[in-house]
Amino acid sequence: MMDGTESVDVAVTAYPPFPPTPPPPVLTSSTREMLKATLVQLEAPPPSTGQALLKSAFVRRLAMSGEELEAVRARLRQAEGDGARSGDGQGEPVPDEVFELLGAGAPTFAAHGTAAADCATTPPASAFTAVPMAALTAVGNALIEVRRAAAAAPGAESESQSQSQSQSAESELALRAAVVATRSLEANSVAPNIGWINLERMEMAPAGLERGELIATIPLAPLEETAVTHKEWSVQTKEFSSIVTDSLENTSETGVTDNTELAQSTSSQAQHSNQFNVTGTVRGGIPVISGSASSSFTAQDSTSQSATESTKHATELTKKASSRAKQEHKVTISTTTVTGSSESSTRTLRNPSQTDAVRIDYFSLMRKWRVRLYRYGLRLTYDLVVAEPGAALRKSYKELEALRRQIGPFQFDVPHSEITDKILTEQHETQPHHLVLGERYGAVVPDPPLPPSPPQFSVDAPDSDETRIFTPEPLDIPDGYRIKTLTLWFNSASRTGDEYKYHLEVVGSSYEITEAYGSHGPIELTLPQWGSFQLHATGKVPISFRLGYNRHTSLKVVAQVEEIPVGGEPAPGADPVNTRVREKWQAAVWNALRDAAQNQYYSQQQDVAARISALEEKINNVDTLTLRREESDEVMKGVLRALLGPGFDFMPEKVVKLFIAAGVDLEHGIGFDGNSLGWSAADWAVFRQHESDVRFLNQAIEWENVVTFLYSYFWDVPPSWDFVRQIQHADANRQAFLRAGCARVVLTVRKGWEQEWVKFVEGGFHHQDPPPSQPPPYYLSIAKEVAAYDDRNYPGIPPANPGRSAVRLEDAVYTTCATPLAPNPTDPNGPVTIKVESAAGFLVGSTVVIDVADERGIQEAQTIVAVNTDRGQIVVGKLSRPHSPSPSAIPVLQPGTKGALIAEWNEYTPSSGTDIAITSNLGTIA
Repeated sequence: MMDGTESVDVAVTAYPPFPPTPPPPVLTSSTREMLKATLVQLEAPPPSTGQALLKSAFVRRLAMSGEELEAVRARLRQAEGDGARSGDGQGEPVPDEVFELLGAGAPTFAAHGTAAADCATTPPASAFTAVPMAALTAVGNALIEVRRAAAAAPGAESESQSQSQSQSAESELALRAAVVATRSLEANSVAPNIGWINLERMEMAPAGLERGELIATIPLAPLEETAVTHKEWSVQTKEFSSIVTDSLENTSETGVTDNTELAQSTSSQAQHSNQFNVTGTVRGGIPVISGSASSSFTAQDSTSQSATESTKHATELTKKASSRAKQEHKVTISTTTVTGSSESSTRTLRNPSQTDAVRIDYFSLMRKWRVRLYRYGLRLTYDLVVAEPGAALRKSYKELEALRRQIGPFQFDVPHSEITDKILTEQHETQPHHLVLGERYGAVVPDPPLPPSPPQFSVDAPDSDETRIFTPEPLDIPDGYRIKTLTLWFNSASRTGDEYKYHLEVVGSSYEITEAYGSHGPIELTLPQWGSFQLHATGKVPISFRLGYNRHTSLKVVAQVEEIPVGGEPAPGADPVNTRVREKWQAAVWNALRDAAQNQYYSQQQDVAARISALEEKINNVDTLTLRREESDEVMKGVLRALLGPGFDFMPEKVVKLFIAAGVDLEHGIGFDGNSLGWSAADWAVFRQHESDVRFLNQAIEWENVVTFLYSYFWDVPPSWDFVRQIQHADANRQAFLRAGCARVVLTVRKGWEQEWVKFVEGGFHHQDPPPSQPPPYYLSIAKEVAAYDDRNYPGIPPANPGRSAVRLEDAVYTTCATPLAPNPTDPNGPVTIKVESAAGFLVGSTVVIDVADERGIQEAQTIVAVNTDRGQIVVGKLSRPHSPSPSAIPVLQPGTKGALIAEWNEYTPSSGTDIAITSNLGTIA
């Protein structure tokens, strides 16, 4: 919109009232849909038989040995005898058949619950169908007492203390396993796993525009003129939608709609709610899941408890979404012009009247939405709990944590005292230790210092008749060394032989000699008798001589040196290795080692940082669909483990050996590219041993509509809490999945597989197994009822997620009958006329459902043969049962492809339009 200014004269004219206008049409062609579902837990007492998978898993977790089984039998038989004598009659006796069944699997387990390698002899799950739940509970409690007594018993005296402690720990673990298994059986057997899920759909269609609230009002006095600026903008808040969808999906889904779209805001609100509540997430096409209280399988119409709670949840969701859309769209009107804004328009308003004042009112235009909630299908469900659903996906985070722990300041922990030129044979070294350290850190280290040559001088003194001082060049003592001994040799003669004797004195010492001639030495000047001359002297050591009457005098001084010890004189007999020279060498070696280790460390840090960056990019830069697929796979793995037990392997060891024999690259999964595998019929039998189980589970379950309730990290083992709690991911759903300690998984049974599924979970067999002699009757009847109810109430509905592109979905037609109905008295198979409240919308040839589905079992579906709209009559081909309008009218439903309408309401969202009125009636302004 370009900025512009125009002048408008406001004329005051009296208009007659507008005639009433018909309501605007509903744009059904612009209907938006959102799929929804309501979970309903079955409210029914658990059957005494059935629950075969639960019982089989309980026996596997007990892992009783043969000795423990006999001890349990003896304890229970003793308790039964005591009860019979006391007459209390507590509990039913455990049949011998139960012990025989448990004994069939006992040899496959070692003592204290360690499973043996071969589990092929364990009884199948179907064998536990008829076993009473009370009998297995009694066995579990008795095993707890047996293992508690074994854990409290002292160990044998001949055993060592470590063996005794090991057996005590095993006993405690076995006792804990029995307690957990028994308590889990008691808890899981009370709440039924069977339930159902109502498939629902919210339809939101535009239903016209209505004047909304007053935005602004501008009063104009007679002949007054004012400038008005109209500015409109929209504030878009991404919130959680940008978390759960990637940029490509965001563009394709939101780029073509206004941010005030009710359907879009409702979807965003549903995502917002899921982030802060322990709510269900579905791995398929149903984005919104709500729960309902437990109820029996009756009254699944629009007045049922589940329908009421679903309607409440849906209306709350759309109301919050409507409020959200209102907050995102704002309009302001001011009487000042704002320059520099491309969205502002300025116009001048003038009241031409000289006597009358006018008022200009601005109103928002609200879009009205008709929201309908349909219930279009019913599916059987099965609940189970999966531990650590995201455990396999945490491996990357474990590797990331290990890499991050390597990042830190450089530390060099080699002390100077460890640097030595000795060969440490106790550490299996074959060369000096300083060379070993150099190879370890990749450093070139200096060799240890060698003893220096003894400092000395040999000079000729000048002849002299008078006594004078002669000082040769000083001795240069190497750094780090000191004089140990100082030895003097000299040869001299007098001036005139024996008549004058020469004199030699070492200045600073007590050595002094007067002779006619001769050679002298060695004289150790550092001895105490000579005053310990220059003992331990260092650096430049001058030596002066006082000479007189000497001829042909030659002097030689040799100094023996030693390393200067650090920290005082070494103890007698000790090796004085801690010297200044060696300390300097150790410092040189340490510096070389440190520099090499630092370079090596920084190189490793760069490599670790690069690996961290690559791993973080690998974790975060994954599209949303791939994330959801990975999570679905992990949920499926946990479900298969829970249902099929330890006897089921995703890849059995025998099959792995077949792959190795076929030359398959096991690490990269490359193989089977030859002309033949070379497998025998027996090999193929091993390969296909679980084929029927996998095929059955994938066909019987709608894996695209599996509902998952995630529970937080504290449902996991406590040692992992700190690690799991700190896992972060850019996708909020993936982060919640990774942090989940366990998950409640609600499996949706595919339409048509209800009876087979109940036979599997309650009887331990499926369609490829022989039929049982006594199938579980209660849950099987529930499964039949669910399948029949869906067929009666929702004919023609696809199994899930009905497509809108193939056919137009039609509404159901609903009416009631207030008179009693009965089959044709003259012809039981003849037509029956039904007097209804309204026959509008009913079609000849369509099927109508009469009455409600409840425990009476009188609901029936019949075909319409005639319709009289004027008289309000429907004629059906026949009636099979009588129907009474007491206590309420008899419902008559002609199902539509949309399903049954259970609720309808309106919502309002702001549009981009603005309405203007001149001197509007104040009584009509909201």
